[in-house]
Amino acid sequence: MQLEVGKIYEGKVTGITKFGAFVELDKNTTGMVHISEVANTFVNEIKDHIQEGQTVKVKLLSLGDDGKISLSIKKALPAPPRKPRENRDGRDGRDGNNRDGRNNNREGGRNFSRNSNGGRQGGSYSKFADRKPQDFTKNPPPVYDPSANSGNADFEDMMNKFKAASDEKFSDLKRITDNKRRSPSRRK
Repeated sequence: MQLEVGKIYEGKVTGITKFGAFVELDKNTTGMVHISEVANTFVNEIKDHIQEGQTVKVKLLSLGDDGKISLSIKKALPAPPRKPRENRDGRDGRDGNNRDGRNNNREGGRNFSRNSNGGRQGGSYSKFADRKPQDFTKNPPPVYDPSANSGNADFEDMMNKFKAASDEKFSDLKRITDNKRRSPSRRK
């Protein structure tokens, strides 16, 4: 029998161990189904899913150079139907409702809906939904003029005050740490 990886074959279970089952594909060809490839669910005991002498469909996973044949029963089965995954907050991801039917369309903890223009409305941000964009052609924003030094004097004053406060805090910190180093209680 010529075997091809990925094809589905029918075989007979000839032996069951704690780590898998052996399936005979023809008289001279036997492969192994690992315990993880027996069923789509967790398998604790293989004998709960298949029995010796049972005919099963298997998918050929790999052919080893040493003659080992790896098979899968679960990949030969049709895929199980997937149920929608639920989020941590109880929503199932299909619509904005959670399990108890309450609407769960939230953004930052506030309920929102979309207005006809595509903007948000509702919650505490509803006053911004109707706001129109500012027209800068009529009232342009102020332009920075580097020649005007009126703001620089204020900045310089603020910077000098910050430096003085910083130097004072630094000298206090240095005095405290020097006193701790000289403290006799630390010498033992």
